[in-house]
Amino acid sequence: MLRLAGASLAGTAIEFYDFFVYGTAAALVLGPLFFPTFSPAAGTLAAFATFGAGFVARPLGSVLFGHVGDRHGRRPVLVVSLLLTGGATVAVGCVPTYDAIGLTAPALLLVLRFLQGLGLGGEWGGAVLLTAEHAPAERRGLWSSFPQIGPAVGFLLANGVMLVLSATLSDAQFASWGWRVPFWAAGVLAVAGLWLRSSLTESPQFLQIDEPARVPLAEVVRGHWRLVLLTAGALSAGYAVFYTVTTWSLAHATEHLGVSRTVMLVCIMAAVVVKGSLTPVMALLGDRYGRRPLCLAGSAVLALWMFPLMGLLATGEPLLMFLGFLVAMLAFITVFAVIAAYLPELYEPRVRCTGAAVGYNLGGVLGGALTPIVATALAQGERVPWAVAAYMTGVALLSLGCFALLPETRPARTVAAEATTG
Repeated sequence: MLRLAGASLAGTAIEFYDFFVYGTAAALVLGPLFFPTFSPAAGTLAAFATFGAGFVARPLGSVLFGHVGDRHGRRPVLVVSLLLTGGATVAVGCVPTYDAIGLTAPALLLVLRFLQGLGLGGEWGGAVLLTAEHAPAERRGLWSSFPQIGPAVGFLLANGVMLVLSATLSDAQFASWGWRVPFWAAGVLAVAGLWLRSSLTESPQFLQIDEPARVPLAEVVRGHWRLVLLTAGALSAGYAVFYTVTTWSLAHATEHLGVSRTVMLVCIMAAVVVKGSLTPVMALLGDRYGRRPLCLAGSAVLALWMFPLMGLLATGEPLLMFLGFLVAMLAFITVFAVIAAYLPELYEPRVRCTGAAVGYNLGGVLGGALTPIVATALAQGERVPWAVAAYMTGVALLSLGCFALLPETRPARTVAAEATTG
């Protein structure tokens, strides 16, 4: 289990590195380079629109790779999705700017970002299911949380490279070629990920399926459509908060508050380090007390914290901004640490790869794709963007309501064992 969980963690870290490095570049540099005829605010909005294209593609990737995962196994999904995401990321680093090829430049960005999202939409389902379906029931939450640590590692890798380049290069060097280096590095990481995954074995639960679903999506739509919509709504606040902290706040603070990009990257990365470190702890609590209670608690904290978060961000003071980010990330991981066990347990094995991944990635569209765009439009350059706080609170309340309608899934024999020993 440790080897399997470690390989899943490494794979999700690499794929999320690819995905996050684009978001950081969109916040810092893509607007002026690929949309120079726009105003600064409009250029940032346009860059975030291409950023959002990756989220729109993720549910489509879930359908495509979910079909493969439910028909042919979880393992093939991991290889193909890694190749697709890594190749698209390297290609982004090679796209000429608007000054060189005109409108073709942003068009190529849009296509490549879409391909990134397509690959990542398949990655999560394959990595999580391969781990969850190997894990013992009483520790499924813990082992399934390893792939959930991957996004934090990928984010830290992406932003760490950006931070080093930002601190060591002049603004002209960073805009000329420095921002491309993290994208080129994705090729090396993809090769490493393929090597790590070459020895993984197929999920035992998949091998026990007598008759795989012929058209998994059709079965999910017919029998589980309500569940898919509830899980998408439930996860939307987590996505919204994560990308508010890691992407929108970076652009807002550097453009409107006069905070340096280096300071912002350090504050955000420090909060993400704590989040990643506590993921297994939250997952163990999910094994002990259930998935649903943690999801309800995390969503409630998110709803209560959005106004304080915006107030702390508006100070521009590093320690206060870090405090705001930290509480938001802790509430986020209270939910997302247990999701890798929770979602697969909601679906039967024959359609699990499609159902769990589509619900997970639809939440990304609702929360991750729209939030940087909506927040940028609502903020209007205000120092304290209360309208953004109100929007985020509304999304958190939506998630809280959806979690309230979902059942608990912690295995009954685990509950019975606790009752016997207690």
